[in-house]
Amino acid sequence: LISVVFLTALQFIIDAVIAFSLSLISERHFSIDKRIYFVKDSERRLYKHLKVRQWKDKIWELGGLGGFSKKRLADQKNPEYIEKYITECNRGVAIHSISVFAGYLSLFTVSGPCITTVALPVATVNAILNILPIIALRYNTPALHAQLTRLKRRQNNNTQVENNA
Repeated sequence: LISVVFLTALQFIIDAVIAFSLSLISERHFSIDKRIYFVKDSERRLYKHLKVRQWKDKIWELGGLGGFSKKRLADQKNPEYIEKYITECNRGVAIHSISVFAGYLSLFTVSGPCITTVALPVATVNAILNILPIIALRYNTPALHAQLTRLKRRQNNNTQVENNA
């Protein structure tokens, strides 16, 4: 029981350190044009097959602790806000992706049968709990990109109309 409590607390600490560390990194590393964060059509089809839309809102969203909540769009008509939202989604994907693997570092903190009976299951649960937000964030990102494109196109059209008038 002590091992379970210790290893669970350790997972929270590891995840918090990763989240805090990545919150210090410049937004440009998570910008909307970074290819690593683009969602391919095959991935989108997988998310549709997994029915992500039905369960994604049930996942805890703790981004507000870092200063930017992604629970809902606060300003759907503001391109700068949508860009910031996408950037924060990308940051969240990075945080959770690193946490999936970093959680297995806890295997090195115990010995004997605790490794396979406690540490491995706790690390695996941590991995699953980090994969779910990755899926939800990546599911939402293409729609945000489409919204941003529409807003920028509308802005450009309004600017052209004003210039022609």
